[in-house]
Amino acid sequence: MLFLIAYISSVVLINYAFSAAPDLDIIWSAWGGLVFVLRDMVQTRFGHGAIAAMLAALVLSYVTSDPSIALASAMAFAVSECIDWLVFSVTQRPLHDRLWISSALSIPLDTFIFFGMIGALTPGVLVTALGSKFAGVTAVWLIMAWRLRKQAVVS
Repeated sequence: MLFLIAYISSVVLINYAFSAAPDLDIIWSAWGGLVFVLRDMVQTRFGHGAIAAMLAALVLSYVTSDPSIALASAMAFAVSECIDWLVFSVTQRPLHDRLWISSALSIPLDTFIFFGMIGALTPGVLVTALGSKFAGVTAVWLIMAWRLRKQAVVS
């Protein structure tokens, strides 16, 4: 439940931050990496319920943020959630691999859609957003892979 609350709150807060202080887009883009990690944790615990969590976050974002930011977020999340759903539904790979594959496909699209729609797609934002998102997902992948190896050794 903690990941669910953290995910919804992060989406709402980051959209509000982009609305309130758009000049700090590099900072907010780094924070975006956390949202992808939280989304994956929600996906692993609630399955397709992650889509309902995304919708709740987007409705709250629309109420609390600039509607153009909320719309850009909705479009970017819709694309990335569809990719996430497809990878999780079709791929039979271990969970940690599905997390990374999903992110490798969805992160670039999400980044280009969101920052393109809000007019903030600059080299600095692009490097920061992609770097933070891939760093977060890779850290989770490494932790999960390490735990699997540790369990295999114990068994």
